[in-house]
Amino acid sequence: MLKLSIYFGLLLLSSFLVSSCTDSSNITRKMMVLEPEILSLEEVRSAVSIDPPAVISNRGKIYLLGNFLFLNDPGEGIHIIDNSDPSNPKKLRFINIPGNYDMAGKGKYLYADSYMDMLVFDISDVDNIQLTKRVEKAFPNGYQDHYYYFEHDESLVKYNLVEKEITYDEQTGIWWNGGVMMAERSFSAQPSNASGDAAGIGGSMARFTISDQFIYVVDHYTLHLFDISNLADPVKTNKVDLGWGIETIFPYEDKLFIGANNGMHIYDISDPAHPDHLSTFQHVTSCDPVVVQGDKAYVTLRSGNNCMGFTNQLDVIDVSDLRNPTLIKTYPMQNPHGLGIDQNTLFLCEGEFGLKVFDAADDYKISQNLIFHHKNIDAFDVIPYNNVLILTGEDGLFQYDYSDPTELKLLSVINTNNSPI
Repeated sequence: MLKLSIYFGLLLLSSFLVSSCTDSSNITRKMMVLEPEILSLEEVRSAVSIDPPAVISNRGKIYLLGNFLFLNDPGEGIHIIDNSDPSNPKKLRFINIPGNYDMAGKGKYLYADSYMDMLVFDISDVDNIQLTKRVEKAFPNGYQDHYYYFEHDESLVKYNLVEKEITYDEQTGIWWNGGVMMAERSFSAQPSNASGDAAGIGGSMARFTISDQFIYVVDHYTLHLFDISNLADPVKTNKVDLGWGIETIFPYEDKLFIGANNGMHIYDISDPAHPDHLSTFQHVTSCDPVVVQGDKAYVTLRSGNNCMGFTNQLDVIDVSDLRNPTLIKTYPMQNPHGLGIDQNTLFLCEGEFGLKVFDAADDYKISQNLIFHHKNIDAFDVIPYNNVLILTGEDGLFQYDYSDPTELKLLSVINTNNSPI
């Protein structure tokens, strides 16, 4: 088994929590670091299970398929929720999936990542969900920042965020953790309620999406294609190199809009098996979710440790000429995350600063047309659908009636760290 001797440090909020001097040349401080844990693929793959409803530990991606809502608990698995009545959602099952961060669904099948693998679940009977296929090494270069994969010994290293006391030697300029040298972390490794064979709807933070008979998945550098003409048996067919810093994917008609740290890539998928790059709209380095409606793309840029940027803004982009997208206007924001658009109503998550709702009818006056601001909520991502806004944040899963977008009405809440419904 591979032994690791290097810890990779991650400084949170760009500040140290505690500081004290030990001698004239050494400084001891507490900071958050990513501590490695070695796992064998055998134990990871054998850990998948279908469990009763569970406590939601952390907010993650959201996906809507028929009357089912799927909520990812990052790294842990997927909560399945009966959302036939948004005023009274009911947890049905928890699919325990180590290394799960995203999902998509079509018909009676759910597709989810598990570290480097992709799993297929038959969800036609929620009382008897079945794992029907595992596509091994579907994402061989690593899908998330949270682990490394070592093919030579069939192991992976999972990184757990923990607080550690470390020492800085001013003479050598090296951080030490109990005699182990610290290093900058500079790598990226990475009964049925569904109607027919329709695909579901994901949020703007998604890395999985379905269009026509293909699943498209982005990791940090690559677009992976899986043919699902047989829904139960996805087959990996192609991959497209995208560059660096890829974050999100959003389908619109026969196009893919891919958010990256440094821009938005537009691909034509009129030939679904062979995506054709049309253009790239470049912007400053920041996190970059995107949604599209008509001939407008709405992109949020935000600062943060993983985003390597200091910009917080909303960009409105004219995509009427897909080969030459142009900026219409930029609006300053506080810390924008996911977003959604329904006709002229734009929903924008501002993280700890809440949810903002804008009338976006006039591209040049969006900031002047803030029609609702819910400040007392953490907002990560949204799905607006049929006058119901599905929102996920640090506090849980919230649903609102937005038939009057100037005054959202709370329909239901499923809190994180709460007992099952």
